[in-house]
Amino acid sequence: MTLPVHLPLAIDAPWGAIVALKTVVVLSIIPAGALILGYVFLLKMMSHMQSRLGPMDPGGFHGWFQLIGDGIKFIQKEDIIPAEADRRVFMAAPVVVLISTFLLYIVVPAGPRLVVADLNVGVFYALAVSSLSVIGVLMAGWGSANKYALLGALRAAAQLIAYELPLVLAVVGVVIQAGTMSLQGIVHFQQDGSLFGWNGLGFPLILTQGLGFVIFLVAAQAELTQTPFDMPVAESELVAGYMVEYTGFRFLFFFMGEFGTAFAFAGIAATLFLGGWSIPHVHGTLADVFGPIVLFTKIMIVSFLIFWVRFTYPRFREDQLQAIAWKYLIPLSLVNILATGIFKVAF
Repeated sequence: MTLPVHLPLAIDAPWGAIVALKTVVVLSIIPAGALILGYVFLLKMMSHMQSRLGPMDPGGFHGWFQLIGDGIKFIQKEDIIPAEADRRVFMAAPVVVLISTFLLYIVVPAGPRLVVADLNVGVFYALAVSSLSVIGVLMAGWGSANKYALLGALRAAAQLIAYELPLVLAVVGVVIQAGTMSLQGIVHFQQDGSLFGWNGLGFPLILTQGLGFVIFLVAAQAELTQTPFDMPVAESELVAGYMVEYTGFRFLFFFMGEFGTAFAFAGIAATLFLGGWSIPHVHGTLADVFGPIVLFTKIMIVSFLIFWVRFTYPRFREDQLQAIAWKYLIPLSLVNILATGIFKVAF
């Protein structure tokens, strides 16, 4: 028997306690996701791909202590605020970036009942709150009273605004096919669908939205300001861009924001295009048990693609970066929407 997707978890607790529990869970996922991606991809996968021996040594077996040591180092560093900085803006910027990351996880489902809030406009909400990070970036650049930081922040703002458009347009095709903006609804559409009458694997939307999936990943890469879209933090020109004046735990907040957002974007991509937590013909409590494992596996696959690109391609120039968004990704997104509309009407 299939349980209703809106059925709450059977926890007899006050409303405030439930909200506090969900908040703690989401707040724990952000550093956990950042640690997992940082360890598996930034240190280990990159070390193997580029034959780097350094990250493979600390702690003995496979360099397991490298990321822990980096975290301890950041926490121990002195918290320095430039004399000419706007202290309140400077201190608030990393928190704003981290809040944007936190808000993303609210609508990502890990099971039929494992979701903080199943919003009817979940796709719209996720894409809207993801753009809030640009405010924190601008605050960091302006509050630092540093020209390099300000230039990096302005570059980041221009890049984030440019790539928000293809990011949004890439998921329109998914919304058209599924007929809902609820992420949970999109998962159920893929789980209950069939391919030419065969429902053994459901109907993962990447089969018809492959172009949208590629556009989404490219735009997400640019939103994360990762190589080859890392002009806002170009070391050869801007030292560390908008983060140049940050030390210690405040710099660690930016790191957690970047990798936590990468984990969230991978989760959103897995949900929209790969079926999320769904397992064909598995529903109810069993889906709540195995759903997080399935979703995590898909997140790691998508994250592999994101970081593979990061470690492979050189940095784009600013004009190349903008041209990719305006001349290629946006027109391709519109073509994908048109094709999806025709497909929807015809079939």
